[in-house]
Amino acid sequence: MDFIFIEGLRAEAHVGVYPRERAAPQTLELSLTFGVPDEAARADDITKTIDYAKVIERIRAELAARHFNLLETLGEFVIGLLLEEFGAPWVKISIAKVGVARGVARVGVQIERARENR
Repeated sequence: MDFIFIEGLRAEAHVGVYPRERAAPQTLELSLTFGVPDEAARADDITKTIDYAKVIERIRAELAARHFNLLETLGEFVIGLLLEEFGAPWVKISIAKVGVARGVARVGVQIERARENR
């Protein structure tokens, strides 16, 4: 299996349970790695792979339109997009809130999932 990765995708999102987190969007940093068909490399054809530009656009649109209480839930949602909408067989994601706690650069989660019927 071949993989595409997106590192350090910054997006504004409404996520959190604390009042200060609900009051305004926060900057999140996302990194994703997802499987793509081996056929894409052989065919040299973008229609045989997952277009990372479309993935980035879709993630940003969804994060702007929704509120998530937990990063874990947000991560599962994004993974669902990759698995179901884009057809990735495997996805790993890390999501971090940037500068959310004093003296801490980032706080986040990592999640890895595969499609059940690969």
